[in-house]
Amino acid sequence: MPSHHTLLETETLASSKLADAKIDVAAMHAVSSIHRAANASRNHMTNTVLRPHELSWTGFVVLWSVWIYGEPETREVAESAGISKATLSGVVKTLSARGWLKRTQSSSDKRFAHLSLTPAGMTLMEELFPQFNSGEQQLVADLTPDELTVLTKALRKVVTTAEGLGADTSV
Repeated sequence: MPSHHTLLETETLASSKLADAKIDVAAMHAVSSIHRAANASRNHMTNTVLRPHELSWTGFVVLWSVWIYGEPETREVAESAGISKATLSGVVKTLSARGWLKRTQSSSDKRFAHLSLTPAGMTLMEELFPQFNSGEQQLVADLTPDELTVLTKALRKVVTTAEGLGADTSV
């Protein structure tokens, strides 16, 4: 028995299993494809770009959020990364031990802390992100510019719809 089923195999099996159910198959296939694309791209980026730097996907997303937002509060980083504050604590501990991240207690409210990149963390992101973007380019290389524009707009609509429905972005 194969350990991996193609998208077509999965959709065929699901359609067969649910043939008598009153469901919106197009919606099921669309959302399933979003999940499969996200997982496939995440796996590709982790295996080809992040692993050589001994970085997990979550570790990268935390570094990226801090790099982009400057010195955000930990709760903002957890929300941006789509992880719990408890998970963030472990990631911050690991990234701090590697010398890439610094946690500073808020001077105005001791319940809050801010994260910032160390000089080594800044150097890592400045060197790593072009490699990351190269991986992104590989993933969309088979799309025409028009297809890429349509895909981006459609996915952004899904995200804004989820946000409008009150989807909790932190796990």
